[in-house]
Amino acid sequence: MIVISEKAKAIKTSPTLAVFSVAKKMMADGIDVINFGVGEPDFNTPEYIKEAAKKAIDENFTRYTVGAGIPELRKAIIKKLKTDNNLDYGMDEIIVTPGAKAAIETLLTTICNPGDQVIIPTPYWVSYPAQVELANGESVYFETEMSENFKINPVRLEQLIKTLSKPRAIILNSPSNPAGIVYSREELAEIAKVCIRHNIIIISDEIYEKLVYGNAEHYSIADTVPEVKNLTIVINGVSKAYAMTGWRLGYAAGPKEIIENAVKIQSHTASCINSITQKATVAALSVDDGSLEKMRQAFEERKKFMTSALNKIDHLVCIEPQGAFYCFPSIDYYIQNNSQGLKNDVELCTWLLEKKHIAVVPGSAFGVPQCLRFSYANSMENLVEGMKRFEEGLKELI
Repeated sequence: MIVISEKAKAIKTSPTLAVFSVAKKMMADGIDVINFGVGEPDFNTPEYIKEAAKKAIDENFTRYTVGAGIPELRKAIIKKLKTDNNLDYGMDEIIVTPGAKAAIETLLTTICNPGDQVIIPTPYWVSYPAQVELANGESVYFETEMSENFKINPVRLEQLIKTLSKPRAIILNSPSNPAGIVYSREELAEIAKVCIRHNIIIISDEIYEKLVYGNAEHYSIADTVPEVKNLTIVINGVSKAYAMTGWRLGYAAGPKEIIENAVKIQSHTASCINSITQKATVAALSVDDGSLEKMRQAFEERKKFMTSALNKIDHLVCIEPQGAFYCFPSIDYYIQNNSQGLKNDVELCTWLLEKKHIAVVPGSAFGVPQCLRFSYANSMENLVEGMKRFEEGLKELI
């Protein structure tokens, strides 16, 4: 008899990937499904990045590398952090990882003892709670309000921290998945002050940094209050902004003691990062051929269309995303008032997929069951048709 560990059994499959899997099967069966579920740019990796990877292969750069990442790449990351974020780091304060997701998990494992409490604001990226559990930590959810644009209220955050027995860290995501919120410098500074007072480590997930719109600007919390840098682990990568999701490369920057121990852990898990991807990422961070800005402008155009289309639907509210590529509208009215007997967001998503052939992710996957997540990383043609199907579907429900 095969025995599965309790930890493995407790971990749930990523809801976003589950939706994508069902949608892909339907599409394989010839059904015209519009997929708003997966968080992945619909653009190709820029040519100059692919050329750097081909060059690495031709030069036989195909062997193990040092566990923390090749020096050339860590230097490029250090330069990027200084230029873009006004942050100074040394070589021993950088670790390169197989994706930003792996960076978060490795760093959580590095800082968490069993029972340490990690604060996760809602709505949260679907993997955060599972990652905390895998690191033997305990997730504590901080409930944000749609009326406050799903942002952390620092007064309430401090009140929560005072009730905890083993507060260790908080995960901050700006620009955020799923709501697309972007914190101002002043807002981040107030959160930083709370964390400093209570010695809370900040894991700052900045993977959508390059995708901000309108008057919004990205700031790293590590550059807000001088003392907070020593408590902050900056997480980033190339998946979203550079359309490199499948290349799997992320990185973390933080205090030397934390990073050195994270490198030790990674030496026994990943060993090192794909050598070809590392060379490609050096090019990604060192060259600007305009590809990123073209993608950002396309996302901004789609964002404006989708937000407007959603807010025109009766009984539906969607705050204006300032970053990333998601909309996160409230659909609570349709859960409470529908003729199909749908009791929750999961049943609503299933109905929309089966009846209207649109794939969206239930808000409960992000800790907010009153909402749905739509990705606008899709063609404008699909966005137009998808919004039409969604509106028609909601009208049929009441």
